[in-house]
Amino acid sequence: MANLNGSSLFTSFYSGLTNTFSYLSQLSPDGVTLESINEARGDSKNNLYLNPTFASYLQTNFTGIDKDEDGVISPDEMTNLTNQMSTKGLSRQDLSQLMMSGMSSDSLNMVLENFDSIDTNHDGYVTQAEISAFQLDTSRQEMVDKFNHQMATNMSTFYGDESSSSGTDTYSMLSYKYKNINS
Repeated sequence: MANLNGSSLFTSFYSGLTNTFSYLSQLSPDGVTLESINEARGDSKNNLYLNPTFASYLQTNFTGIDKDEDGVISPDEMTNLTNQMSTKGLSRQDLSQLMMSGMSSDSLNMVLENFDSIDTNHDGYVTQAEISAFQLDTSRQEMVDKFNHQMATNMSTFYGDESSSSGTDTYSMLSYKYKNINS
């Protein structure tokens, strides 16, 4: 299982979103509008500074972010968005949009693949705490599985078993004792 780090996933999301918003704010003195996002994404000189993944996210979710419907995403609306995400978590749709627009990481893939298992309260959002709990449970289960496999392998080596991972010989430690006595 890939290393699943909910904290870094959320940190990447928040910082990418706020950095993109800050850059777009500098480009447009009238505020971040849908038109200013479109222009910035279409201008090749912005390619070095504008994160297309988060610009796409802002563009796609513009009407949901612009709560006062004035056509501009204000710094307060941006802060409210990140605070809400911090408290409520990220939806499958949020994560899928990031994936489709280019953000790729093992953590993001793992959360999307296991979304229903991670979302323990079934509210449609995953939080850092839920991701951490899932990671802990998964790591614990991996250790239990490893221990059980190792225990089975050790016992089959002692008693002799076809499924022993000790190699080509299926003799047990006990059979060597009796083999030497009979020889």
